[in-house]
Amino acid sequence: MMRRRTTLLTGCTALVLALGATACGGSTPVAAGGGDKALSGKTVTVAGVWTGTEQKNFQKVLDAFSEKTGAKTQFVSTGDNVSTVVGSKIEGGNAPDVVMVPQVGVLQQFAKKGWLKPLSATAQSTITADYAPVWKTYGSVDGTLYGLYFKAAHKSTVWYSPDALTQAGVKQPATYDEMLKAGHTVSDSGLAAFAVAGQDGWTLTDWFENIYLSQAGPEKYDALAAHKLKWTDASVVKALQTLGKLFKDKQLVAGGQNEALNTDFPGSVEKVFGPKPEAGMVYEGDFVAGVAHDQFGRTIGKDANFFPFPAVDGGKAPVVSGGDAAVVLKDGKNADAGMKLLEYLATPEAAAVWAKAGGFLSPNKKLDFADYGDEVTRATAKSLIAAGDSVRFDMSDQAPAAFGGTKGVGEWKLLQDFLRDPSDPRATAAKLEDAAAKAYRG
Repeated sequence: MMRRRTTLLTGCTALVLALGATACGGSTPVAAGGGDKALSGKTVTVAGVWTGTEQKNFQKVLDAFSEKTGAKTQFVSTGDNVSTVVGSKIEGGNAPDVVMVPQVGVLQQFAKKGWLKPLSATAQSTITADYAPVWKTYGSVDGTLYGLYFKAAHKSTVWYSPDALTQAGVKQPATYDEMLKAGHTVSDSGLAAFAVAGQDGWTLTDWFENIYLSQAGPEKYDALAAHKLKWTDASVVKALQTLGKLFKDKQLVAGGQNEALNTDFPGSVEKVFGPKPEAGMVYEGDFVAGVAHDQFGRTIGKDANFFPFPAVDGGKAPVVSGGDAAVVLKDGKNADAGMKLLEYLATPEAAAVWAKAGGFLSPNKKLDFADYGDEVTRATAKSLIAAGDSVRFDMSDQAPAAFGGTKGVGEWKLLQDFLRDPSDPRATAAKLEDAAAKAYRG
Protein backbone atom coordinates (compact mmCIF):
# COMPACT_ATOMS: atom_id res chain seq x y z
CA MET A 1 0.00 0.00 0.00
CA MET A 2 1.13 3.51 -0.60
CA ARG A 3 0.49 5.34 2.65
CA ARG A 4 -2.17 8.05 2.71
CA ARG A 5 -2.88 7.74 -1.01
CA THR A 6 -0.23 10.22 -2.03
CA THR A 7 0.04 8.97 -5.59
CA LEU A 8 -1.04 11.18 -8.47
CA LEU A 9 -3.70 8.69 -9.44
CA THR A 10 -7.31 9.34 -10.29
CA GLY A 11 -10.18 7.28 -9.04
CA CYS A 12 -13.68 7.40 -7.76
CA THR A 13 -13.24 8.68 -4.24
CA ALA A 14 -16.08 11.10 -4.88
CA LEU A 15 -18.36 8.10 -4.64
CA VAL A 16 -17.23 7.30 -1.11
CA LEU A 17 -20.51 8.25 0.50
CA ALA A 18 -22.39 6.02 -1.89
CA LEU A 19 -20.57 2.97 -0.58
CA GLY A 20 -22.60 -0.06 -1.44
CA ALA A 21 -25.17 1.94 -3.39
CA THR A 22 -22.79 2.87 -6.17
CA ALA A 23 -19.77 0.72 -6.92
CA CYS A 24 -16.60 2.12 -8.42
CA GLY A 25 -15.74 -1.16 -10.02
CA GLY A 26 -17.44 -4.43 -10.66
CA SER A 27 -16.94 -7.85 -12.10
CA THR A 28 -19.20 -10.23 -13.91
CA PRO A 29 -18.76 -13.98 -13.60
CA VAL A 30 -17.11 -15.45 -16.66
CA ALA A 31 -19.00 -18.30 -18.28
CA ALA A 32 -15.99 -20.42 -19.12
CA GLY A 33 -13.13 -21.42 -16.84
CA GLY A 34 -12.35 -23.42 -13.75
CA GLY A 35 -14.18 -23.57 -10.45
CA ASP A 36 -17.53 -25.02 -9.51
CA LYS A 37 -19.39 -21.68 -9.58
CA ALA A 38 -20.58 -22.41 -6.04
CA LEU A 39 -21.15 -18.71 -5.38
CA SER A 40 -23.29 -17.96 -8.45
CA GLY A 41 -25.93 -15.38 -7.56
CA LYS A 42 -23.85 -13.92 -4.72
CA THR A 43 -22.36 -10.42 -4.84
CA VAL A 44 -19.36 -9.66 -2.63
CA THR A 45 -18.91 -5.97 -1.81
CA VAL A 46 -15.31 -4.93 -1.12
CA ALA A 47 -14.25 -1.56 0.30
CA GLY A 48 -10.69 -0.23 0.27
CA VAL A 49 -8.54 2.85 -0.15
CA TRP A 50 -7.33 2.03 -3.65
CA THR A 51 -8.06 4.24 -6.64
CA GLY A 52 -6.70 4.58 -10.17
CA THR A 53 -4.12 1.98 -11.22
CA GLU A 54 -4.20 0.17 -7.88
CA GLN A 55 -7.97 -0.22 -8.07
CA LYS A 56 -7.81 -1.46 -11.68
CA ASN A 57 -5.19 -4.05 -10.79
CA PHE A 58 -7.10 -5.26 -7.73
CA GLN A 59 -10.16 -5.55 -9.96
CA LYS A 60 -8.22 -8.10 -12.02
CA VAL A 61 -7.87 -10.17 -8.85
CA LEU A 62 -11.59 -9.85 -8.16
CA ASP A 63 -12.36 -10.85 -11.75
CA ALA A 64 -10.23 -13.98 -11.32
CA PHE A 65 -12.21 -14.81 -8.17
CA SER A 66 -15.45 -14.34 -10.15
CA GLU A 67 -14.27 -16.69 -12.86
CA LYS A 68 -13.34 -19.28 -10.28
CA THR A 69 -16.48 -19.12 -8.12
CA GLY A 70 -19.29 -17.49 -10.09
CA ALA A 71 -19.64 -14.64 -7.57
CA LYS A 72 -20.02 -11.05 -8.67
CA THR A 73 -17.96 -8.38 -6.94
CA GLN A 74 -18.32 -4.66 -6.31
CA PHE A 75 -15.34 -2.57 -5.22
CA VAL A 76 -15.76 0.88 -3.71
CA SER A 77 -12.94 3.25 -2.84
CA THR A 78 -13.32 4.70 0.65
CA GLY A 79 -10.65 7.36 0.44
CA ASP A 80 -8.21 7.64 3.34
CA ASN A 81 -10.75 7.63 6.15
CA VAL A 82 -11.65 3.95 6.07
CA SER A 83 -12.77 3.83 9.68
CA THR A 84 -15.33 6.64 9.41
CA VAL A 85 -16.77 5.49 6.09
CA VAL A 86 -17.11 1.84 7.10
CA GLY A 87 -18.55 2.81 10.50
CA SER A 88 -21.23 4.95 8.88
CA LYS A 89 -22.19 2.14 6.49
CA ILE A 90 -22.48 -0.38 9.34
CA GLU A 91 -24.72 2.04 11.24
CA GLY A 92 -26.79 2.53 8.10
CA GLY A 93 -27.30 -1.21 7.64
CA ASN A 94 -25.31 -1.29 4.42
CA ALA A 95 -21.98 -2.80 5.48
CA PRO A 96 -19.55 -4.10 2.85
CA ASP A 97 -18.62 -7.77 3.11
CA VAL A 98 -14.86 -7.31 2.95
CA VAL A 99 -12.68 -4.31 3.81
CA MET A 100 -9.04 -3.90 2.79
CA VAL A 101 -7.69 -2.21 5.93
CA PRO A 102 -4.47 -0.16 5.50
CA GLN A 103 -3.43 0.20 9.14
CA VAL A 104 -2.91 -2.20 12.04
CA GLY A 105 -4.50 0.35 14.36
CA VAL A 106 -7.70 0.41 12.28
CA LEU A 107 -7.87 -3.40 12.18
CA GLN A 108 -7.56 -3.45 15.97
CA GLN A 109 -10.24 -0.78 16.27
CA PHE A 110 -12.66 -2.77 14.06
CA ALA A 111 -12.04 -5.95 16.06
CA LYS A 112 -12.56 -4.24 19.41
CA LYS A 113 -15.85 -2.77 18.17
CA GLY A 114 -17.00 -6.32 17.39
CA TRP A 115 -17.31 -5.69 13.66
CA LEU A 116 -15.12 -8.54 12.38
CA LYS A 117 -15.55 -12.25 11.73
CA PRO A 118 -12.59 -14.42 12.75
CA LEU A 119 -10.92 -15.98 9.74
CA SER A 120 -12.09 -19.43 8.63
CA ALA A 121 -10.04 -22.52 9.41
CA THR A 122 -9.12 -22.71 5.71
CA ALA A 123 -7.76 -19.16 5.63
CA GLN A 124 -5.94 -19.62 8.92
CA SER A 125 -4.20 -22.82 7.81
CA THR A 126 -3.08 -21.17 4.55
CA ILE A 127 -1.69 -18.16 6.39
CA THR A 128 0.09 -20.37 8.93
CA ALA A 129 1.72 -22.38 6.14
CA ASP A 130 2.51 -19.65 3.62
CA TYR A 131 3.30 -16.48 5.61
CA ALA A 132 5.98 -15.53 8.13
CA PRO A 133 4.42 -15.60 11.63
CA VAL A 134 4.81 -11.83 11.99
CA TRP A 135 2.01 -11.27 9.45
CA LYS A 136 -0.29 -13.47 11.52
CA THR A 137 0.60 -11.39 14.58
CA TYR A 138 -0.28 -8.13 12.83
CA GLY A 139 -3.58 -9.62 11.63
CA SER A 140 -4.60 -10.81 15.12
CA VAL A 141 -6.27 -9.07 18.05
CA ASP A 142 -6.26 -10.68 21.50
CA GLY A 143 -5.17 -13.99 19.99
CA THR A 144 -7.87 -14.16 17.30
CA LEU A 145 -6.86 -13.91 13.63
CA TYR A 146 -9.04 -11.45 11.72
CA GLY A 147 -6.85 -10.05 8.96
CA LEU A 148 -5.04 -11.44 5.91
CA TYR A 149 -2.23 -9.24 4.59
CA PHE A 150 -2.75 -9.39 0.85
CA LYS A 151 -0.63 -6.45 -0.31
CA ALA A 152 2.56 -5.29 1.38
CA ALA A 153 4.85 -2.30 1.05
CA HIS A 154 8.62 -2.40 1.55
CA LYS A 155 9.46 0.88 3.25
CA SER A 156 13.20 0.38 3.66
CA THR A 157 14.32 1.32 0.15
CA VAL A 158 16.43 4.32 -0.90
CA TRP A 159 15.81 5.18 -4.55
CA TYR A 160 18.48 6.83 -6.66
CA SER A 161 19.38 8.01 -10.12
CA PRO A 162 22.10 5.65 -11.40
CA ASP A 163 23.47 8.50 -13.54
CA ALA A 164 23.80 10.79 -10.53
CA LEU A 165 25.66 8.24 -8.42
CA THR A 166 27.86 7.14 -11.34
CA GLN A 167 28.82 10.74 -12.16
CA ALA A 168 29.68 11.34 -8.51
CA GLY A 169 31.71 8.13 -8.44
CA VAL A 170 29.92 6.65 -5.42
CA LYS A 171 28.77 3.10 -4.76
CA GLN A 172 25.76 1.87 -2.87
CA PRO A 173 26.42 2.46 0.84
CA ALA A 174 26.28 -0.31 3.42
CA THR A 175 25.88 1.91 6.50
CA TYR A 176 24.00 5.09 7.36
CA ASP A 177 27.26 7.02 7.83
CA GLU A 178 28.45 5.80 4.43
CA MET A 179 25.14 6.99 2.95
CA LEU A 180 25.63 10.50 4.34
CA LYS A 181 29.25 10.49 3.12
CA ALA A 182 28.07 9.39 -0.34
CA GLY A 183 25.49 12.17 -0.15
CA HIS A 184 28.21 14.76 0.36
CA THR A 185 30.08 13.39 -2.65
CA VAL A 186 26.91 13.64 -4.76
CA SER A 187 26.42 17.19 -3.49
CA ASP A 188 30.01 18.11 -4.46
CA SER A 189 29.23 16.91 -8.00
CA GLY A 190 26.44 19.46 -8.37
CA LEU A 191 23.20 17.82 -7.17
CA ALA A 192 21.77 17.80 -3.67
CA ALA A 193 21.94 14.37 -2.04
CA PHE A 194 18.33 13.82 -0.93
CA ALA A 195 14.89 15.08 -1.86
CA VAL A 196 12.92 15.11 1.41
CA ALA A 197 9.10 15.23 1.32
CA GLY A 198 8.61 17.23 4.50
CA GLN A 199 5.20 18.57 3.46
CA ASP A 200 3.88 15.03 4.00
CA GLY A 201 4.55 14.28 7.66
CA TRP A 202 4.20 10.53 7.13
CA THR A 203 7.44 10.40 5.14
CA LEU A 204 9.29 11.81 8.15
CA THR A 205 7.84 9.10 10.40
CA ASP A 206 9.23 6.55 7.93
CA TRP A 207 12.69 8.08 8.13
CA PHE A 208 12.55 7.91 11.93
CA GLU A 209 11.23 4.34 12.00
CA ASN A 210 14.01 2.93 9.83
CA ILE A 211 16.71 4.62 11.89
CA TYR A 212 15.06 3.58 15.16
CA LEU A 213 14.54 -0.07 14.16
CA SER A 214 18.19 -0.47 13.10
CA GLN A 215 19.71 1.56 15.92
CA ALA A 216 17.53 0.54 18.87
CA GLY A 217 16.53 -2.97 17.72
CA PRO A 218 13.20 -4.76 17.22
CA GLU A 219 12.32 -5.21 20.91
CA LYS A 220 12.45 -1.50 21.66
CA TYR A 221 10.70 -0.79 18.35
CA ASP A 222 7.80 -3.02 19.42
CA ALA A 223 7.70 -1.42 22.87
CA LEU A 224 7.64 2.11 21.45
CA ALA A 225 4.98 1.13 18.89
CA ALA A 226 2.76 -0.09 21.74
CA HIS A 227 3.69 2.92 23.89
CA LYS A 228 5.12 0.60 26.53
CA LEU A 229 8.31 2.62 26.12
CA LYS A 230 8.11 6.39 26.46
CA TRP A 231 9.18 8.69 23.65
CA THR A 232 11.49 10.40 26.13
CA ASP A 233 13.61 7.22 26.27
CA ALA A 234 17.30 7.74 25.46
CA SER A 235 16.94 5.49 22.39
CA VAL A 236 14.40 7.90 20.87
CA VAL A 237 16.58 10.92 21.55
CA LYS A 238 19.52 9.13 19.93
CA ALA A 239 17.47 8.29 16.80
CA LEU A 240 16.33 11.92 16.55
CA GLN A 241 19.96 13.06 16.83
CA THR A 242 20.86 10.70 13.98
CA LEU A 243 17.97 11.97 11.85
CA GLY A 244 18.76 15.59 12.74
CA LYS A 245 22.28 15.15 11.41
CA LEU A 246 20.73 14.72 7.97
CA PHE A 247 18.01 17.36 8.35
CA LYS A 248 20.34 20.18 9.35
CA ASP A 249 22.89 19.55 6.59
CA LYS A 250 22.08 21.92 3.73
CA GLN A 251 24.39 19.98 1.41
CA LEU A 252 22.30 16.86 1.90
CA VAL A 253 18.71 18.15 1.70
CA ALA A 254 17.60 19.55 -1.66
CA GLY A 255 16.72 23.23 -1.19
CA GLY A 256 17.36 23.02 2.55
CA GLN A 257 14.79 22.58 5.30
CA ASN A 258 12.30 25.19 4.12
CA GLU A 259 12.06 23.76 0.62
CA ALA A 260 11.75 20.24 2.06
CA LEU A 261 8.79 21.42 4.15
CA ASN A 262 7.13 22.60 0.93
CA THR A 263 7.80 19.37 -0.98
CA ASP A 264 5.16 16.61 -1.02
CA PHE A 265 5.90 12.97 -1.73
CA PRO A 266 5.32 13.05 -5.53
CA GLY A 267 7.36 16.26 -5.62
CA SER A 268 10.27 14.55 -3.88
CA VAL A 269 10.26 11.80 -6.52
CA GLU A 270 10.16 14.47 -9.24
CA LYS A 271 13.26 16.15 -7.77
CA VAL A 272 15.21 12.95 -8.49
CA PHE A 273 13.48 11.43 -11.52
CA GLY A 274 11.71 14.38 -13.14
CA PRO A 275 12.84 16.38 -16.19
CA LYS A 276 14.98 18.76 -14.10
CA PRO A 277 16.71 16.69 -11.40
CA GLU A 278 17.68 18.51 -8.22
CA ALA A 279 18.80 15.55 -6.11
CA GLY A 280 20.41 12.15 -6.53
CA MET A 281 18.39 10.14 -4.02
CA VAL A 282 14.95 9.95 -2.40
CA TYR A 283 14.08 7.72 0.50
CA GLU A 284 10.66 6.05 0.57
CA GLY A 285 8.95 2.74 -0.05
CA ASP A 286 8.87 0.49 -3.09
CA PHE A 287 5.99 2.62 -4.43
CA VAL A 288 8.54 5.27 -5.49
CA ALA A 289 9.08 3.08 -8.54
CA GLY A 290 5.45 3.48 -9.60
CA VAL A 291 5.66 7.28 -9.54
CA ALA A 292 9.07 7.33 -11.26
CA HIS A 293 7.74 5.11 -14.02
CA ASP A 294 4.14 6.28 -14.40
CA GLN A 295 4.67 10.01 -13.91
CA PHE A 296 8.20 10.53 -15.26
CA GLY A 297 8.71 7.67 -17.71
CA ARG A 298 11.71 6.16 -15.94
CA THR A 299 12.68 2.57 -16.71
CA ILE A 300 12.99 0.80 -13.38
CA GLY A 301 16.36 -0.92 -13.08
CA LYS A 302 17.92 1.35 -15.68
CA ASP A 303 16.94 4.98 -14.98
CA ALA A 304 15.83 4.36 -11.40
CA ASN A 305 17.08 1.86 -8.87
CA PHE A 306 17.25 1.35 -5.12
CA PHE A 307 19.53 0.14 -2.36
CA PRO A 308 18.33 -1.15 1.01
CA PHE A 309 18.06 1.40 3.80
CA PRO A 310 21.49 0.92 5.39
CA ALA A 311 22.33 -0.26 8.89
CA VAL A 312 22.71 2.41 11.58
CA ASP A 313 25.41 2.34 14.26
CA GLY A 314 26.24 -1.34 13.86
CA GLY A 315 22.63 -2.53 13.99
CA LYS A 316 20.94 -4.72 11.41
CA ALA A 317 19.63 -3.18 8.21
CA PRO A 318 15.95 -2.43 8.87
CA VAL A 319 12.96 -3.83 7.02
CA VAL A 320 9.91 -1.70 7.75
CA SER A 321 6.71 -2.68 5.99
CA GLY A 322 3.18 -1.51 5.52
CA GLY A 323 0.27 -3.43 4.13
CA ASP A 324 -3.41 -3.84 3.40
CA ALA A 325 -5.23 -6.56 5.35
CA ALA A 326 -8.45 -8.14 4.12
CA VAL A 327 -11.08 -8.49 6.87
CA VAL A 328 -14.66 -9.80 6.76
CA LEU A 329 -17.42 -7.76 8.42
CA LYS A 330 -20.08 -9.62 10.42
CA ASP A 331 -22.80 -7.28 9.14
CA GLY A 332 -22.08 -7.79 5.44
CA LYS A 333 -25.05 -9.18 3.51
CA ASN A 334 -22.84 -11.85 1.92
CA ALA A 335 -20.19 -12.24 4.63
CA ASP A 336 -19.89 -16.00 4.01
CA ALA A 337 -19.07 -15.35 0.35
CA GLY A 338 -16.72 -12.61 1.58
CA MET A 339 -14.84 -15.24 3.58
CA LYS A 340 -14.49 -17.32 0.42
CA LEU A 341 -12.92 -14.28 -1.26
CA LEU A 342 -10.51 -13.97 1.65
CA GLU A 343 -9.57 -17.66 1.36
CA TYR A 344 -8.82 -16.99 -2.32
CA LEU A 345 -6.76 -13.87 -1.54
CA ALA A 346 -4.60 -15.99 0.79
CA THR A 347 -3.40 -18.11 -2.15
CA PRO A 348 -0.36 -17.48 -4.35
CA GLU A 349 -2.74 -17.81 -7.31
CA ALA A 350 -4.50 -14.57 -6.30
CA ALA A 351 -1.27 -12.74 -5.53
CA ALA A 352 0.17 -13.72 -8.92
CA VAL A 353 -2.63 -11.86 -10.74
CA TRP A 354 -1.59 -8.48 -9.32
CA ALA A 355 2.14 -9.32 -9.29
CA LYS A 356 2.01 -9.76 -13.05
CA ALA A 357 0.17 -6.44 -13.44
CA GLY A 358 2.85 -4.57 -11.44
CA GLY A 359 2.89 -2.18 -8.50
CA PHE A 360 2.48 -4.95 -5.95
CA LEU A 361 4.35 -6.93 -3.31
CA SER A 362 3.02 -9.99 -1.54
CA PRO A 363 4.08 -11.34 1.86
CA ASN A 364 3.05 -14.83 0.64
CA LYS A 365 6.17 -17.03 0.65
CA LYS A 366 4.65 -19.41 -1.91
CA LEU A 367 4.30 -16.76 -4.65
CA ASP A 368 6.82 -17.49 -7.39
CA PHE A 369 9.23 -14.53 -7.74
CA ALA A 370 9.05 -15.10 -11.51
CA ASP A 371 5.49 -13.73 -11.38
CA TYR A 372 6.86 -10.23 -10.75
CA GLY A 373 7.35 -8.29 -13.93
CA ASP A 374 10.86 -6.88 -13.46
CA GLU A 375 14.13 -7.58 -11.67
CA VAL A 376 13.89 -4.61 -9.32
CA THR A 377 10.46 -5.63 -8.03
CA ARG A 378 11.73 -9.19 -7.69
CA ALA A 379 14.67 -7.95 -5.62
CA THR A 380 12.34 -5.92 -3.39
CA ALA A 381 10.03 -8.91 -2.92
CA LYS A 382 12.95 -11.23 -2.12
CA SER A 383 14.18 -8.75 0.51
CA LEU A 384 10.74 -8.62 2.12
CA ILE A 385 10.34 -12.41 2.21
CA ALA A 386 13.94 -12.99 3.36
CA ALA A 387 13.38 -10.65 6.31
CA GLY A 388 10.85 -13.15 7.68
CA ASP A 389 9.92 -12.38 11.27
CA SER A 390 12.33 -9.44 11.49
CA VAL A 391 9.90 -7.37 9.41
CA ARG A 392 8.31 -4.64 11.50
CA PHE A 393 5.07 -2.93 10.53
CA ASP A 394 5.13 0.83 10.09
CA MET A 395 5.10 2.19 13.65
CA SER A 396 2.86 5.20 13.03
CA ASP A 397 0.31 2.89 11.36
CA GLN A 398 0.16 0.94 14.63
CA ALA A 399 -0.53 4.08 16.67
CA PRO A 400 -3.89 5.77 17.29
CA ALA A 401 -4.63 8.01 14.32
CA ALA A 402 -4.55 11.12 16.53
CA PHE A 403 -0.83 10.49 17.08
CA GLY A 404 0.44 8.58 14.07
CA GLY A 405 -1.94 9.29 11.21
CA THR A 406 -3.41 12.79 11.15
CA LYS A 407 -2.18 15.76 9.20
CA GLY A 408 -1.16 18.77 11.27
CA VAL A 409 -1.06 17.06 14.66
CA GLY A 410 0.86 14.42 16.60
CA GLU A 411 3.92 12.73 15.20
CA TRP A 412 3.49 14.12 11.69
CA LYS A 413 3.51 17.75 12.84
CA LEU A 414 6.19 17.31 15.51
CA LEU A 415 8.60 15.72 13.05
CA GLN A 416 7.88 18.53 10.60
CA ASP A 417 8.76 20.96 13.40
CA PHE A 418 11.92 18.94 14.00
CA LEU A 419 12.84 19.14 10.30
CA ARG A 420 12.40 22.92 10.55
CA ASP A 421 14.64 23.08 13.63
CA PRO A 422 16.48 19.88 14.61
CA SER A 423 18.60 21.56 17.28
CA ASP A 424 16.91 20.06 20.37
CA PRO A 425 16.10 16.33 19.98
CA ARG A 426 15.39 16.01 23.71
CA ALA A 427 12.67 18.69 23.58
CA THR A 428 11.15 17.05 20.48
CA ALA A 429 11.10 13.69 22.26
CA ALA A 430 9.26 15.28 25.20
CA LYS A 431 6.63 16.77 22.86
CA LEU A 432 6.23 13.42 21.12
CA GLU A 433 5.66 11.74 24.48
CA ASP A 434 3.01 14.31 25.48
CA ALA A 435 1.15 13.78 22.20
CA ALA A 436 1.46 9.99 22.37
CA ALA A 437 0.26 9.82 25.98
CA LYS A 438 -2.91 11.75 25.11
CA ALA A 439 -3.62 9.68 21.98
CA TYR A 440 -3.06 6.27 23.62
CA ARG A 441 -5.35 7.26 26.51
CA GLY A 442 -8.03 7.78 23.86
